[in-house]
Amino acid sequence: MSEKKEKTGIDLNNLKAGGFIKERGKDLFTVRLRVPGGRMSPGRLKKIAEVAEKFGGAFVHLSVRQSIELININFKDFDAVVAELGEGNQKVASCGARVRVPTACGGCEYNPNGLVDTQKSALEVDEKLFGTPTGHHKFKVGFAGCPFDCPKSATNDVGFQGAIWPALSLDECISCGLCIKSCTEGAIVAGDDGKPVFVSENCTWCGDCVKVCPTEAWKVEKKGYTVRIGGKWGRHPLIGTLYAEFLPEERVVDFIAEVLAWYKEKAEGLGRIRIGDIIHREGTESLLSRLRAKFPENVVATTIPPVVVPTQVGIKTR
Repeated sequence: MSEKKEKTGIDLNNLKAGGFIKERGKDLFTVRLRVPGGRMSPGRLKKIAEVAEKFGGAFVHLSVRQSIELININFKDFDAVVAELGEGNQKVASCGARVRVPTACGGCEYNPNGLVDTQKSALEVDEKLFGTPTGHHKFKVGFAGCPFDCPKSATNDVGFQGAIWPALSLDECISCGLCIKSCTEGAIVAGDDGKPVFVSENCTWCGDCVKVCPTEAWKVEKKGYTVRIGGKWGRHPLIGTLYAEFLPEERVVDFIAEVLAWYKEKAEGLGRIRIGDIIHREGTESLLSRLRAKFPENVVATTIPPVVVPTQVGIKTR
């Protein structure tokens, strides 16, 4: 008599939404961990290693979005894995049509280029918006602390990049020339009197002039996030485009929530579709006007749709 197969009653779609991803092997899953901003304590890392050795395969995987994935986890061990990870304050991430774990660079705590506290922003978004269902597709958020943009923020559905707008107090300037030498963009040049002249249209908002000035003649007039919306990678990549400037750090969650609300509304009935593709359908003014109502001081007057990156083979869709 043949042995009856054990019924698990597991809904694989719900498992994936909860961070449990089916592998090729029978009964085996990848468990994606929640690591907002890519930062964790050595204690958490040790606990993850213990759980991986006890329940997983021969290795763990470091994902491109700053997560750790446990490989070859048997579904029968899910409860034990989650419980033991919890002992080290480590949670499981999510997949599917939800707000994903935000990524971030080191920010301004120790990185000399950092202008804003990206880690604080990532943790706040993770706490308040992580796992929020979109109803349509994944929704990724990324934070870069400066214009070097190491996390490639513009490839996210909403990407934030630290920015500083400098202002010069000529009375405090000693004409040392350090700001001119430090500006690689030609945004500061020497005037006829030897004093620096600010060429604002060349400025990339990096704040280097403020950092090198020995007399603090260069000051921070505005600071916050440059915000780009509509980015994604995959089969049909898009680069997000500019929607807001110098958004205060404390308004990041509210801004994302408003973008999400617009996305859910405009994507209704369209199935699996990313926000960048919705912007191409609706045009930029629809989202700009929605955001302008709540963030009038920061939203730009005009922008362009997400930029198509023609990297793929096959039929051109745009």
